[in-house]
Amino acid sequence: MRLLALLILSFFPAAMALFAANRPPNVVIIMADDMNDYGFLGAHPDALTPRLDAFRREALTFPRTYCPAPACVPSRAAFFTGLNPHRTGAYLNGSDPWDKPGFDRYESMPELFRRRGYATWGGGKVFHAKITEARRSAAWTVDAGANGGFGPHVLPADQIDGQWWGATSWTGPDSDFPDVRTLTQAREFLARHEDGKPFFMFVGLWRPHTPFTAPKRFFDLYDPARLRLPPAGWRHGDLDDVPPEGQRLAGVWGQRWTTSGVDHPEAWRRILHGYLACTSFADWAIGEVLDGLRQRADYANTLVIVTTDNGYHLGEKDHFEKSTLWEASARTPLAVRLPGGRHAGQISPRVIGLIDVLPTLAQLCELPAPGHAYDGRTLAPLLEDPSSAWPYPAFTAHRDRSAAWRDERWRYIRYPDDTEELYDHTVDPHEWHNLAPSPVHHEVLQRFRTLWPETWAPSLGGRDG
Repeated sequence: MRLLALLILSFFPAAMALFAANRPPNVVIIMADDMNDYGFLGAHPDALTPRLDAFRREALTFPRTYCPAPACVPSRAAFFTGLNPHRTGAYLNGSDPWDKPGFDRYESMPELFRRRGYATWGGGKVFHAKITEARRSAAWTVDAGANGGFGPHVLPADQIDGQWWGATSWTGPDSDFPDVRTLTQAREFLARHEDGKPFFMFVGLWRPHTPFTAPKRFFDLYDPARLRLPPAGWRHGDLDDVPPEGQRLAGVWGQRWTTSGVDHPEAWRRILHGYLACTSFADWAIGEVLDGLRQRADYANTLVIVTTDNGYHLGEKDHFEKSTLWEASARTPLAVRLPGGRHAGQISPRVIGLIDVLPTLAQLCELPAPGHAYDGRTLAPLLEDPSSAWPYPAFTAHRDRSAAWRDERWRYIRYPDDTEELYDHTVDPHEWHNLAPSPVHHEVLQRFRTLWPETWAPSLGGRDG
């Protein structure tokens, strides 16, 4: 244990005095829902996220971060256990893994922090699945709860396809939104928690997930007539070189408009307006939590992670929402503010996974052993030198025996029938040209094929969407 502490100090010399005084860092994780790179990384020219922009100026950003599963429940199950879906069987939304037989042998991240002696607070969208009361008690010293779910929903006059799919500029009070209630409770905890005892906080935001409703002032930030459709959006014939299973996933949500850019530009623009408004709403909520943190005397000794559970399509690859194995579904940008502000404003070019977060925190905070080996790797070398060598592709799984790997150049996808996709991101960042059928890339394909897991846990059930 002493050797581990010395390793930690070598990575965080600015925080050496605090560690020497046996004061591990506070840890705050803010996870948005379905937030892609439009605002987080400025990938859409119209997205407005000033609070995230400010946070990134004091943080180390990992723009090439990828989720373990392209949907809320399995991504969070992997994030909180450090185990990829093929190890646990939690592949899909609706799998409700936390109350399944056998899943109790996997201690969750907040349970480990609490066992370490941290005060633990969790609120908003956290596991997004039922958990037992025993697990809830083991995880949180303060449980703020889910705060009412996704609402308010899209008003009938604004609906394109039911209450989930459309966009409503909300004129009611902010407190109608669960995220506002969550951030209020989070700031109350931050204001009353005494300095000296380390705390772990997980703030789970529901936005920008559907329904695309947000307070009116966030819609007013954008002129819908001037919004530019996504630069990597719909392209005629984009799916012609995609295997049948990939085409099936592209249409699984029922929101696929085969000729989006031709027949439905105004509907597409309305969805984009709603998504950007909800992204700006989430940005504001993130900023409110961060402002509460900055008012604390122990902020210098606080590690803050801002990320999202999965990516999101707004027409890319002829698809809307998530649950595919393409870049738009899998990319989950992450920024980490280190104690003492080390590497503030810097960007790491390395490919990492959300699955790496728990092993990293386990090392830095000396968390107790969980009883199982993590699938991810500690990011401590990259926190010391953001450009150091990191030859590990990120892994994303969806359904039993469907998966993708992403390294700094390639995205490789394989489906249960062994059909494949391969994209070269140095020349094809929008993944428009599937190179897998070409014999020229046989060696690249073989390299990724060797990474295929030998065993896959039986599915715990659920649904594609």
